[in-house]
Amino acid sequence: MSDLPEHQTAIALDEFGGLDHLTLQQIPVREPREDEILIRVHTAGVGVWDPSEREGKMAERMDEEPDFPYVLGSDGSGTVVEVGADVDGFDEGDTVWASHFLNPRGGFYSEYVPVKAEFAAPVPEGLSMNEAGAMPADAVTAYRGLRDILELQAGETIAIFGAAGGVGHLAVQLARRMGARVLAVASGNDGRDLARELGADEAVRGRAHEVDEPLARIAPNGLDAALICAHGEGIEDILSAVRRGGRIAWPNGVLPEPEAPEGVSGSSYNGAPDREILEELTELIASEPFRVVVDERFPLADAAEAHRRLDEHYLGKLALAVESES
Repeated sequence: MSDLPEHQTAIALDEFGGLDHLTLQQIPVREPREDEILIRVHTAGVGVWDPSEREGKMAERMDEEPDFPYVLGSDGSGTVVEVGADVDGFDEGDTVWASHFLNPRGGFYSEYVPVKAEFAAPVPEGLSMNEAGAMPADAVTAYRGLRDILELQAGETIAIFGAAGGVGHLAVQLARRMGARVLAVASGNDGRDLARELGADEAVRGRAHEVDEPLARIAPNGLDAALICAHGEGIEDILSAVRRGGRIAWPNGVLPEPEAPEGVSGSSYNGAPDREILEELTELIASEPFRVVVDERFPLADAAEAHRRLDEHYLGKLALAVESES
């Protein structure tokens, strides 16, 4: 790593805790292991799960003991600056997007991050580095639910609840590309309008009885499937509209967990990344124009402000600008 600095700027924790524990620090740059690539980070995604990780609630799920200073950030985009000895398919200078949840080697709230090569893929054609950095974990979660859990088929009708959020707004577009008809349920007029812009066949705010007419139009015999990306008003109407033999799925972390009606299968799941799903997503996203909504992109130093914003209403994703645009 002769051409790389020994230290880097990062938002790091000296111990798990509240917002005041997020501090800008100088920490060592870690050399990639044999199965890793070292990424110079451009944009880091801010996940709705990041505050729980910051508070230490996920430490027991890590493969290794947490190492302090601890760096958050499950996903992002950047440029490969070093390649591990056993890695094939990546070269220095490649632009990539990557998702590595609870990476014990450090997260994307930093200038450099080592990531297992199986959790990275080339940035999809047509996406900016800003967009690619905000979406990996959410895109994998959306597609894992649609493809693997719901096994969504062309011609089926699916409801996506929380359709203007990080996972939901990507799921709307992916479901349409898979040939499904989409009823999108989102909070607020802005969320409903966004879902329509993204290609939903029907889009509603989820208020009482607001879904009745759209459901009658798009799924007179009942919904084939529902992806529940959030919990809120109107969810009971959606769940009750899934036909017998239909399927419901929700990412782990959606609380309270939905209750599938009698005769409907229900399953929670994790959005686990791997090389196959990232490459398939890359191809699917690049097949036609794809939109990643980044509501706000904060400077790295303002990570605490980004965490505060997670508690407010926003569309799509929040992100951190790690690499300067100058």
